[in-house]
Amino acid sequence: MTTLTRRTLLATGAATLAAPLFSRRALASSGEVNVFAWGDYFQPNIVAAFEAETGIKINISTYGSNEEAASKLRAAGGKGFDLIFPSVDTRPNYDEGNLLSEVDESKLDVALVQPALWRSSLELGAARRGKRYLVPFTWGTEGMTYDSSVHNIAPGELSYADLWAEGLTGKVAMRQKSVLISLALYLDSTGELPSNRGMDLYKSEADTRRIFDGCVAYAAPRKGNIGAYWNNATEATSAFTDAGCTIGQTWDTTGIKLGADVDPRWKYGAPKEGALAWMDTAAVPSGAENIDQAYALLNFLLKPETGGLFSNNTGYNSAAVGAADHMSDAGKAAFAFAYPGNAIDNLWWWPMFTPWFSTVREEYVEKLTNA
Repeated sequence: MTTLTRRTLLATGAATLAAPLFSRRALASSGEVNVFAWGDYFQPNIVAAFEAETGIKINISTYGSNEEAASKLRAAGGKGFDLIFPSVDTRPNYDEGNLLSEVDESKLDVALVQPALWRSSLELGAARRGKRYLVPFTWGTEGMTYDSSVHNIAPGELSYADLWAEGLTGKVAMRQKSVLISLALYLDSTGELPSNRGMDLYKSEADTRRIFDGCVAYAAPRKGNIGAYWNNATEATSAFTDAGCTIGQTWDTTGIKLGADVDPRWKYGAPKEGALAWMDTAAVPSGAENIDQAYALLNFLLKPETGGLFSNNTGYNSAAVGAADHMSDAGKAAFAFAYPGNAIDNLWWWPMFTPWFSTVREEYVEKLTNA
């Protein structure tokens, strides 16, 4: 897999810069585009800018998990939406019924996409049988959010072990299906449960069960630390603002937005065992009706100016070339704090799901919840 570094992800090139975000001349109206996206993707400033520039109206529906997105599209036979945003590793969930259309590169401005992400996405799940179905849109990580006034942890010294330390009864937030992976990384790093840095989870069903058995066994006597479970961005934030958690395993945007919008004592960082890295993509469903409008929106979202605005809105990292130049100073500082030293090189990218993985993981989520 191509190594993704701070340099390759944030490199800029003047030749690839697109037109200004707020165009003086609106394009001819082409109707509407029906979008199915994560709840925090399309904030009013981006919607208003696109509609003013193109005259195309955005109709937004939202989901809170990849499972929800795939399930709803499958139930509709691939119809009802023109653009969706699946995580790259979940593409196999859309294969049955051929729910996605092959990417039409004659309509997509490929030069707008970070080359490293464009290449690496193929190995992570963007292609099927030699054809590309997913376009890199954004990437981020799941690491650790913590109250720095309570936890005196230096950048680069965060560890998943900190979630299971003594004296944290009811103070830890986590998502069950992700903490199983972070436990595998931690226990592999100590030699207690070898797993080839978690990759053996995808080797065979027997290996998946062996590793998850060890993770649940480690977590069970320490389960009292868990103060809140979360499954979406709102629940993750509430774990800290309402449920009294002071540390937890979260998406990057949770800690970054808490630090920016609530109190700077909230920090987000990549654990030394490696933050879990995800890539979200854009795809045109096979039953899309407004295809030209979908590509117009995607090209707009991948402009560097829009990418920077998106990152400022959400705390996620845009896949657009040059987006970093349009991030706020606070956003750039949060990125530097989150990924010190070799943290980018040490990211653990979610692999493409194997046929048994999702089912077995859900089984062990229940075991962890009921331990």
